Amino acid sequence: MYLPIGFAFVVSCSWAQEKQLDMKMDFEEYDPPSSLVVEEHHVTRAKFPFIDIHNHQRNMKEGNLKDLTKEMDKLNMAVMVNLSGQGFPLSPDHFAKSMESVNKNFPNRFVLFTNVDFNDIDNPNWTTNAVRQLETDVKIGAKGLKIYKNLGMFSKDKKGNRIRVDDPRIDAVWEKCGELGIPVLIHAADPKQFWLPIDKNNERWLELKTHPGRRHDQDTVKWEKIIAEQHNMFRKHPNTKFIDAHLGWYGSDLKKLGQLLDQLPNVYTEIGAVIAELGRQPRAAKAFLTKYQDRVLFGKDSWVPEEYQTYFRVLETEDEYFPYHKRYHAFWRMYGIGLPDDVLEKIYYKNAMRLLGGIDKTLFPK
Repeated sequence: MYLPIGFAFVVSCSWAQEKQLDMKMDFEEYDPPSSLVVEEHHVTRAKFPFIDIHNHQRNMKEGNLKDLTKEMDKLNMAVMVNLSGQGFPLSPDHFAKSMESVNKNFPNRFVLFTNVDFNDIDNPNWTTNAVRQLETDVKIGAKGLKIYKNLGMFSKDKKGNRIRVDDPRIDAVWEKCGELGIPVLIHAADPKQFWLPIDKNNERWLELKTHPGRRHDQDTVKWEKIIAEQHNMFRKHPNTKFIDAHLGWYGSDLKKLGQLLDQLPNVYTEIGAVIAELGRQPRAAKAFLTKYQDRVLFGKDSWVPEEYQTYFRVLETEDEYFPYHKRYHAFWRMYGIGLPDDVLEKIYYKNAMRLLGGIDKTLFPK
């Protein structure tokens, strides 16, 4: 079929005269609402009572606990685990007072983990003192030990040397946790993209632009080094149960995370602050969570009640193409995994109950 010469000439001229709009828009601004018409299920309350294994609370006084429990009830959160037992800065006295407040007011709704201060690690008595303090805190009521990311990244000895995650001076602490039967929830490093050049190829560019303090591209210690130290520490202490926080920063490589879990039966993981990784790969995530349903726990990290619904929606529904609650954290869209009830119950509460022990069973389905 041939177009008339005149018509072809007109079309070619219109193409030639077409100009781009004189408009510029930054990536941060471009965030159009989806025109996709699909079913939506905004889940504001979890299907089952759940244990949040990864939360942080600075104030455990009576009045604050009353407000917390009201918000927890709205979410169907049966138990909150406060990993910041010693507060900021770390203080054994703060832990003791927080534990006293919990026991007096809501003993079955809150769990406290204690912490370790590495600042005085050069002291010949540091190991002995750290182990003794751990034993004291467990007697008071601590059900676990939380290790912050400063170990391996920021903590240094008096010579200015970085304290390795697998530093032998800490071995006795890990071993004591195993003896006491308490888990260690450890956050090592940060997302790998924080160590990459901040350019158009960095998937976390927007987050690093808006939160420049999170960049590590100029750090002398590399991401791979810190993670390797952590894994070495896991292997050195097979009798201690470790909870590798934030999917061990392998949420974008579930095959690798699965291999790690296969190699290390003493290691568990949790989904705090990485639900966006699972939500963009629903089929792979469902397969992973089904296979490792006994090794994954529910966690959120920051206490922002309205953000929990993203977690519920990803885990419980089969919704398609919905936004994450922080665009700078994940500009991509999410998909529901639609986990079956038996898997969902393990992630929501059964796995945590088995690890922590002493949780009030009446808060959960029989």
